[in-house]
Amino acid sequence: MTIEEAPVDYPEIVHLIDNDPVVQTLLELPLPMRLAYLGLDGHPRSIPITHLWDGKAFVFATPTSTYKVRALEAHPQVGFSLDIGPGRTAAEARVKVSMKLGLPVAEFVPLGFLGRGIASIEIVPGLAQVHVDAARRMLADDEKLEAWAAGERQHVKEMAVISIKPTHVRVIDFVTRFPPPAQLNHLAYTEGGQAASPIG
Repeated sequence: MTIEEAPVDYPEIVHLIDNDPVVQTLLELPLPMRLAYLGLDGHPRSIPITHLWDGKAFVFATPTSTYKVRALEAHPQVGFSLDIGPGRTAAEARVKVSMKLGLPVAEFVPLGFLGRGIASIEIVPGLAQVHVDAARRMLADDEKLEAWAAGERQHVKEMAVISIKPTHVRVIDFVTRFPPPAQLNHLAYTEGGQAASPIG
């Protein structure tokens, strides 16, 4: 068994997200991403977000008054994951991944990708279009979506659009890629000698 190194070069990361069968299958599903960030009190948080991949970053929108906006302004370094376990949606995803990989995916293992990134924030007027587009992916019902969006537009004055630019990504399918053993999940050092925490 070989352990693939997680790409750390940004163009390589983008290429992986745009082309990897596991990542692409998960991005097509109505799944929230788990976003981990550091709170203003110094304690970690983990929340589900409705997101989109725009070819450069994972993007979502939220009211400007939310706690995570202030927290991400103070601490833009984040972690994220998108994964599935058991259940009907997972079974359908495994069939798609198996067809794309040309190898069977076990029914009982999770599929997912996880990583780290840097958050940037842009304040936009009104209801952010990315918020509507992300909701469309989750609802898959244009009639319900338009009714919801019409109500939101009546009272939303501005939103924070948050972009997560990935800096590390690791894919796990338990077929060709596995969580690395502890001895291989070593610290990577920057040129300045500062240790960066490992993924996984």
